[in-house]
Amino acid sequence: MTSPTIPRLAGGVFSQLDADWARLCADSDVQAAVADWLMADQLADSVATVADAGVADAWARRLGPAQLLAALRPGAGRLGDDPADAVLRALLRRAAGCDRSATLAARIVVQAMIPAAVRMARGQVRPFGGRSFEDVGHVTVAALWSVARSGTIHPRPGRPAANLALDTLRHLCAELSADRELLGDDLAAAEMLPAPGPGPLAAAEAAEVRALAAAADLDAPDHDAVAVSEARLDLLALLLDAMDSGALTAADAQAIAWHYTGAPVPDAEAGVRAGVSAGAWQRRRSRAVGRLKASLRTAA
Repeated sequence: MTSPTIPRLAGGVFSQLDADWARLCADSDVQAAVADWLMADQLADSVATVADAGVADAWARRLGPAQLLAALRPGAGRLGDDPADAVLRALLRRAAGCDRSATLAARIVVQAMIPAAVRMARGQVRPFGGRSFEDVGHVTVAALWSVARSGTIHPRPGRPAANLALDTLRHLCAELSADRELLGDDLAAAEMLPAPGPGPLAAAEAAEVRALAAAADLDAPDHDAVAVSEARLDLLALLLDAMDSGALTAADAQAIAWHYTGAPVPDAEAGVRAGVSAGAWQRRRSRAVGRLKASLRTAA
């Protein structure tokens, strides 16, 4: 099973991870190890239900990394329901160990978090600054691996995927900030250069953000027919990241996205679509903006 479209578009380290994942899924020893974990952790039934693995006597033996990834990414590839949280906590608990199973568990966690890692890396790339998307991607994966192996996430309350993403972002920002200090003079000179035009990668990433936003119903209905600006794409990417981290629900993100656009959806119309009053929709948006600001302050 491959990961969603974003990593393949991103290329480089993320495509390499996808290729490595395909080899892991085809390895019978890996499948047997994963099946043993799931039965030992009493998670086999949950994973089998999501993966539609069947109900024969030997169904558990058919569970492997592909089915585990499907359980970790319910609903359009996003981590975020209770069974997924339980499976992720079990993997993080194993990843904190010192044996070979810890390495494999951490590798599965990394694969599950690739969509969030790609958006995280993309958000840290600047037009100038001496770091390409591929460079930042490598640093992001290294930070994600380190956090997954640290053993600091699974005991925490709350959503483990959100905690994992936030800790990874903190590590990533700290690493990039340290490099910026070392290369400060060169970066200051580089920032005087004219900005290059968008290339194929930027166009592919913009298309992917629009596709994910449409799937999450973040595009304002019948109000976003005009060309999407760079600022709008940045907002959509920010909201998608907040949904992945657990900072915002889908309804929260819609309340922000439908309002902060070139042609806002009237609150009365938005409330009708959501089944609430216009006043309730306004209050939801106000609370959502507050939560988004708080999450950004935490991640900074």
